[in-house]
Amino acid sequence: MRQIGAMGMAAAALLVATTPWAAEAQTPAASAAPAPWIAPDFAVPTLIEGPGFKLVPLGPALTEIDYRAYMSSIAHLQATFTRSTGWPNDKITLNDAAIDMETEAGRFARRESFAYAVLTPDGTRERGCVYVYPSKAPGHDAQVVMWVTAAEYEAGFDAELYAWTQKWLARDWPFSNVAYPGRAIAWEQWDAMVAKSKGG
Repeated sequence: MRQIGAMGMAAAALLVATTPWAAEAQTPAASAAPAPWIAPDFAVPTLIEGPGFKLVPLGPALTEIDYRAYMSSIAHLQATFTRSTGWPNDKITLNDAAIDMETEAGRFARRESFAYAVLTPDGTRERGCVYVYPSKAPGHDAQVVMWVTAAEYEAGFDAELYAWTQKWLARDWPFSNVAYPGRAIAWEQWDAMVAKSKGG
């Protein structure tokens, strides 16, 4: 989830290219300095194949394909994903998107958070995104949010991706209790949990 310039930062606060396949070759190494919320010896996945899609880390090589995806679905994403009119919006430029991709790649390399593009198997189109963050509320060791384009939502892919992502996190990640704000936990409940953890 992103906003202009500092779009990636907005995503964490709300929890929430040339050639598409080049992202796999340019993915930041998972051997960056360890972050306290995830085991230092955990090899973060960088290419995951699902039924009719694949996940690769967001980064500069995916700027154009990611930009096309969310700009095609502004109203849909504002209504179903962000709880804000800040992202996406029709003022975002391709340069803004490029800055955002650099930010996401840096966070991935530093193991601060992990943002993935959900691509078609041939890498030519982005169907949505999945974000894995450290939890902002106690009782959970990670929080995950995701979105799909308006067309993919209408085709039923949102439910499919959510079900698959839950199984993927349970199977391949070192977390014992993953939160899915806006899905398994209502946003109002999640916001209250986060506020309580901050003494609010």
